[in-house]
Amino acid sequence: MKEGRMLKKNITLVNRKGLNHIAKKGGNPVDFKPWLGDTFSFFYDFIMKSSLFPKKLQADIGRHNEILSEMLRGVRGKRVLELATGSGSAVNFLPNNNHYTGTDISPGLLKIAVKRFRKAGFRNAAFYVTGADDLPFEDNSFDVVLCILSLNFFGDVDKVLREVKRVGASGAPLVCSVPVPERNKARNKIRGTLHPEEALASICKGNGMAFEAIPAENGALLYFKAVCL
Repeated sequence: MKEGRMLKKNITLVNRKGLNHIAKKGGNPVDFKPWLGDTFSFFYDFIMKSSLFPKKLQADIGRHNEILSEMLRGVRGKRVLELATGSGSAVNFLPNNNHYTGTDISPGLLKIAVKRFRKAGFRNAAFYVTGADDLPFEDNSFDVVLCILSLNFFGDVDKVLREVKRVGASGAPLVCSVPVPERNKARNKIRGTLHPEEALASICKGNGMAFEAIPAENGALLYFKAVCL
């Protein structure tokens, strides 16, 4: 199997402590500004478990992992790309025999993810400090793309989906979970831009992807697949 992580032409990397940074002219890595800030990286998982899921999303994190595990049940030995890896929560629902590529703009979170993936037994995992709207990989490099609890943070969703379609092989699904306003029954303030399910379906279809909502209830979260056609 041809693995992912094939880089576009003219992309140069700088590897620092297990993370691949895109290099600018002169060799210095491109810097990004994480919304949470790397200072808070070690509190990220605590915030997710104690505040975001039970309070903001009115959701159950165990149920969340169960739903995603079911969605990814047959994904084994595949080239998997994740947008906004965070601290590596995918180890809770993705089988460890996949060829995993994690991306995020936060080096602090990715450093935690590296340790979690190693501990979970992933033998083929690499991590890149990069944004989701300008991925450094060649076309048709991945069989599956994950976007978990992050689509609402992307400023230009259309641009991100165009990148997903570019790097995804034909038939590659985008597996996504994202809060949507119509499921936010408590009317909590949730960070980012919340798009209704109908709008997400339209955006996916407008970018040549077949949208399929998953019939699963978990607080404010919508789970869906968008297949690259």
